[in-house]
Amino acid sequence: MTSLERVVAALNHTEPDHVPVYPILSGISRRLIGASYKDWSLDADICAEAFIKTAEDFDIDCIVTLIDLSVEADAWGQEIVYPENEAARPNYANCVIKDIEDYAKIKKVDYRKSKRMMMHIDVCKKLVEAKGKEMPIVAFLFGPLGVLSMLRNQQDMYMDMYDDIDAVFAAAKEINETLKEYAAALCDTGVAAVMHDTLYASGSIMSKEMWMATEGKLMPELSEVVRQKNCLNMIHNCGKDIYFDVQIETIKPAAISFLYPPDDCKDYAECKEKYGKNISLIGCVTPANAVIGTDEEWDKQCKDQIDAMAKGGGFMLATGCEYPANASFDRARRMIDIAKTYGKYNKG
Repeated sequence: MTSLERVVAALNHTEPDHVPVYPILSGISRRLIGASYKDWSLDADICAEAFIKTAEDFDIDCIVTLIDLSVEADAWGQEIVYPENEAARPNYANCVIKDIEDYAKIKKVDYRKSKRMMMHIDVCKKLVEAKGKEMPIVAFLFGPLGVLSMLRNQQDMYMDMYDDIDAVFAAAKEINETLKEYAAALCDTGVAAVMHDTLYASGSIMSKEMWMATEGKLMPELSEVVRQKNCLNMIHNCGKDIYFDVQIETIKPAAISFLYPPDDCKDYAECKEKYGKNISLIGCVTPANAVIGTDEEWDKQCKDQIDAMAKGGGFMLATGCEYPANASFDRARRMIDIAKTYGKYNKG
């Protein structure tokens, strides 16, 4: 089977030849072509070349265009810092939103004036052209509340929600209007899906009620834009106690990429039983274990995920978040080998 056929089978809850696999090789991909982290983050040709190299060198089944969580914030003029060996991030000493009154300044903007958004669109175009017939290309999109936190900082935004949730929601709604047009443009590149990062929809950050009162009210419109473009909606959320139920209700995703079991399941096996008949599950190997622990512990975690969630299809083996950007590639290769051997269906 091709990677595309394998992933389609998994999304349709049938068993392909083996479990589809993709350690999320994002920033680390720069090392395959000898690029700096900054150049990889800003240059579409370099970024696309690196992603393509991961597909060719590692035989992964999918490319997810996770660059960093600051891509969209560029559209509102947020200053970005580009460390030598880490993902780009906002300069939190110079946030666009400095106090609660500044939320009122956040309005819908033209994504076409954002160099980083346009760079990401260009990356998607290049990946679709080079690999789109062989494997799914999935565009990564930070949700409206996440983007807002890049303009303020997570802790202060969270406290602001207690002081004036209406002000925070109004700004997130303006951001969502931009993201809707941006998502449509990403879909127009020919990607198979848009993966929404809904970081805040997890119990480790905020209550389910608070998320539903803010981002949860915006995601139906954003995900509908993607559906109207005949693309799939997917979710990525690496928080603890992720809210599967309300995200399925508001986004209606085809798949969820996650790290920890959802808030209403005691383990991954229960997650598969409760949600795996209708939603494809992606994950959930701990990325940090690529640099700590033993090879045997890494292998066991990969096999445990397969044991818990692979039966009947509807599962893709992946890291629960980005593979560490400065780790060895060795454990990524081990994961892929395990998916092809231990994760083989119809072994008899």
